Amino acid sequence: MLTLDSIYKANHILKSVIRKTDLIFSPSLSKTNQVYLKTENLQITGSFKVRGASYKIANLSEEEKKLGVVACSAGNHAQGVALACQKNGVKAKIFVPSIAPISKVEATKSYGAEVVLVDGVYDDAYHAARSEAEKSGAVFVHPFNDEDIIAGQATIALELLDELHDMDAVVIPIGGGGLAAGVAFTLKKLNPNIRVYGVQASGAPSMAESLMEEKQITLDKVSTFADGIAVKCPGDLTYDLCRNHVDQIVTVSDDEISTAILTLMENEKLVSEGAGAVSVAAVLFNKIPESGKKIVCLISGGNIDVTILSRVIQRGLLTSGRLSDVCIELIDKPGQLKEVATIIANSGANVIKVNHEHGGENTDVNGCYLRLSMETRNHEHFQQIREALNASGYHLIE
Repeated sequence: MLTLDSIYKANHILKSVIRKTDLIFSPSLSKTNQVYLKTENLQITGSFKVRGASYKIANLSEEEKKLGVVACSAGNHAQGVALACQKNGVKAKIFVPSIAPISKVEATKSYGAEVVLVDGVYDDAYHAARSEAEKSGAVFVHPFNDEDIIAGQATIALELLDELHDMDAVVIPIGGGGLAAGVAFTLKKLNPNIRVYGVQASGAPSMAESLMEEKQITLDKVSTFADGIAVKCPGDLTYDLCRNHVDQIVTVSDDEISTAILTLMENEKLVSEGAGAVSVAAVLFNKIPESGKKIVCLISGGNIDVTILSRVIQRGLLTSGRLSDVCIELIDKPGQLKEVATIIANSGANVIKVNHEHGGENTDVNGCYLRLSMETRNHEHFQQIREALNASGYHLIE
């Protein structure tokens, strides 16, 4: 049973192991609330997961340490376990889903762990790891459904209370629920007035649907680039703790997550992975029902795969209206492009791509389509450009 005593014990043990991460005020993220960022993306190994993993390994008996450790992870728990085992001289074998970023896999190997890639998502790696633990007798270290793991993650709540004792609400990413369970339990025990919001990707809402159905459910599939929270089923411990201590769970789309990653990079100079940015996405897109309050967004990790970063930025630019596309139906004659470009330039936008193509069937023989990509300030700016083009007699194709 999770207790405050175990969380305080974890906090004492972890002081020499982990980094007390900064809490940063971010005035640009909300016009209605004071938003603070708990930067666990700057934690050792780039994620909060090292907290729970280190506390779990520290609590193993000498006999258990000799047997070695088996774990499963989408990447961040794997790094935490690998580092904790390296420091304690424990052999680690970690099963990782094939969707995990290469950077997380290579980082796990760099800490000395044996890594086994499993086709599928986290849940597939979980079943493979459990089977290996039963066969080998090694200790299985669950990424979220374990009281020691939860207690380790809960130490974040003690830091928050020390850093911002008068906070009104905390927004926490949820995958399997270990982080939210530990932080929510601690905050509600020490200050029941603090509201706790969980956030999941809309393509992996296992905890949200479980709480809605009032029972643990398993999703048929998950679909999100936020691999750190792509979990089909929450744990029984985490489900119970979230049911009792989390006030509300909301979901955000991959486009909203991409926008949050882009916003954090531009405004705060912080790199976040998809799972780490969902809390900020919830605030940016007004999913959190608070106004005039002090809100903490927990950025749980920063281990984003650089190979998808450019695509994430592109999606974020499109979602926020920073990149806009327009298609104009024209009569193909000299000067048209110049006139259109002048209207756009006078509106303060920048054309970055032009594509001219002849009209197809059922169009004027001299007709053509002019497709333009532009850098714009936001959706309102793009709408102003559309209105200016319409006012000049141009026909825009939706």
